[in-house]
Amino acid sequence: MPDQKQHRKPLHWIGSSRDDIRDLSDDVKSIFGFALDQAQLGAKHMDAKVLTGFGGAGVMEVVANDLGGTYRAVYTVRLKSAVYVLHVFQKKSKRGIETPKSDMDKIERRMKAAIDHHKEHYE
Repeated sequence: MPDQKQHRKPLHWIGSSRDDIRDLSDDVKSIFGFALDQAQLGAKHMDAKVLTGFGGAGVMEVVANDLGGTYRAVYTVRLKSAVYVLHVFQKKSKRGIETPKSDMDKIERRMKAAIDHHKEHYE
């Protein structure tokens, strides 16, 4: 059988997302890293789900927990040539599972930056 390598999309970090992921525990980084690796290969991590509020625009979220709390990594697979990490943060909302508005606003701004980057470098 011939060796068939899977095409891996480039990964881009928007804003402080790369620095933010570096501050997390190794366990949480491992979960997020695997989910991003799956996204680069065109697959979906078993715990990844569509982040509501973006009209099904391919904005995904993975949630991981450790003793320090609950963390989220938000990325987009909407843009055909690359995967963009939009936001990595600790969920601190006291109102259930809803993502705080300040984080949603940040994700929206970073999505626009990702679209601009993609247009400039891939289209």
